[in-house]
Amino acid sequence: MSSIARNYLNQLNADYLRVHRRKEDLFWSTYMGTSDDQAGFTAAEQAYKAFCADPARLPALREMQAQAEEPALRRGLAGWVAFFECNVIEEPAAAALMDELVVAEADLFARRKGLKLTLLDEQGRQVAGSLPAASTALAASSDEAVRQSALAMFHTLEQWVVGNGFLEVVALRNRFARAMGYRDYFDYKVHKNEQMSPEQLFAVLDDFISRTEQRVHQSLAELKAAKGEAALLPHNLRYSVSGDVTRQLDPYVPFSRALQDWVESFRRLGIQYRGATLTLDLLTREGKYENGFCHGPVPSFWQEGEWVPAVVNFTSLADPAQVGSGWSGLNTLFHEGGHAAHFANVTGNAPCFSQEFPPTSMAYAETQSMFCDSLLDDADWLKRYARNGEGEAIPDELIKAMIEARQPFRAFNERQIALVAYFERDLYAMADSERTPEAVLALARRWELTILGVESPRPLLAIPHLLNQESACAYHGYLLALMAVEQTRAYFLGRDGYLTDNPRIGPDLAAHYWGPGNGMTHDETLRSLTGEGFSAVPLAEACNQSVAQAWATAAACMAAARQRPPAGEGTPLDAHIRVMHGAELIADNRESEGRMLADFETWIRQHYQRESAAAL
Repeated sequence: MSSIARNYLNQLNADYLRVHRRKEDLFWSTYMGTSDDQAGFTAAEQAYKAFCADPARLPALREMQAQAEEPALRRGLAGWVAFFECNVIEEPAAAALMDELVVAEADLFARRKGLKLTLLDEQGRQVAGSLPAASTALAASSDEAVRQSALAMFHTLEQWVVGNGFLEVVALRNRFARAMGYRDYFDYKVHKNEQMSPEQLFAVLDDFISRTEQRVHQSLAELKAAKGEAALLPHNLRYSVSGDVTRQLDPYVPFSRALQDWVESFRRLGIQYRGATLTLDLLTREGKYENGFCHGPVPSFWQEGEWVPAVVNFTSLADPAQVGSGWSGLNTLFHEGGHAAHFANVTGNAPCFSQEFPPTSMAYAETQSMFCDSLLDDADWLKRYARNGEGEAIPDELIKAMIEARQPFRAFNERQIALVAYFERDLYAMADSERTPEAVLALARRWELTILGVESPRPLLAIPHLLNQESACAYHGYLLALMAVEQTRAYFLGRDGYLTDNPRIGPDLAAHYWGPGNGMTHDETLRSLTGEGFSAVPLAEACNQSVAQAWATAAACMAAARQRPPAGEGTPLDAHIRVMHGAELIADNRESEGRMLADFETWIRQHYQRESAAAL
């Protein structure tokens, strides 16, 4: 029986890789704007979902799992049982609704891709707009007219969303979820993604909101007292909080050096990619999907004693000509690079353990990426890596100014993540007849005022996650992940005293968080490394810190870093890396990492005037 079960497992692995790779290759080309084969992608997506939802798989898998004698074989079969239990649609009516939903969402995506948005640039010209450009303008532009145009662009997008098919998709999602036995789509997704009920989720979110309520209102009052009531307006808020320091920081984190900072930092952390092939598309352009993401066309796993290295694609949307783009691009690079490290280090014996969809918890997946991008805010990381064109390190005074600007609004920022869950819960609970464009926009503004105390500088319905089936009703996973990140940081700091260039971090993450993949729950991986279960308290405490407390921690961090010996070059990433701009190859590491970094920096400076001028 074991040989039959082993052959079945191997064939299932191969069948999955074939249908998954086809879907992911078309996903990448359509989302990167290098292909307009939307029909091909829709067909591949339907074929993939049909494979994942095939009810015939479960009885055979359960029977073989029960009779398999080898522990490793049983684990592989158990992984597939969990996968199909999350995805099988046994009710024919629900399966038909899923097909209908895939088509409706593909149509919405295609029409959204064709929407042309505009905003003002720093010269007052009306230019093509994108979500990252508008977000950066709100945070970094000193011209109020530019910031107003960015917010207006978001509101234009919101109006388009509620008037061009999204509300019909919401109703269809609910019909599907109810056919599956759930109250609505929000209920369905929370159970499916996090193995929690909405009531369990909101017990955690309500606790966090309660713990940070005083801090968020105090922060708004302090900003109003310091800069006037106009500072609280949605087009002014981000700039009022951090615009000055964003502009001051800009020369120290040029995007042309972002790839080098990522490679060197991850090397020194001991992060390795185990022979993975990584394709990076890092720059904004027309027709490209307007949000960073990481997908793995080939998951990593062991097959009959042979290692199958991952194939991973990830993207950011930097515009090196825009002030603040280096910092935002670097954050996305660390975030998506953290996802890639996770998906390249899962060591199960089936590809179902190494993928970003259920039964993988979104909060678990985001913990890996958010831990990596959290390092960028650490004073010792900034002191080590943030340097201007003359090679001068970022001044202590600027690090202090960053803390003075950002720490008071940390609670506000994390509550913005929670806000999405409160809105989506109520959106899907509305009756179809009540879910009008006017009512939905009013609901969005009402929850913004309730959770944030002011209208949000990033309007709710301009968040792209809401439109995509995989990320809808899952945004709260980012906040749950941030809670786990604070626990993880506290563990390493308590054990080792530092994070930046700590070579023990990569191997520990690989062993405790990445290796098991979704074979362990989020809570189990946390306990494996830190010895403690999931808790919201460390994040709330970090949000509630005063500026003086945060600066004292940063100063001590920099002082300790000066006492440590140089970190050296670290270990090679063990990855085949290609940096693309659509169909154009910018740089790769076939010859060496050094050649790749030099080619990338040269290409950016040749193509973006502001970076070239800053380098002179």
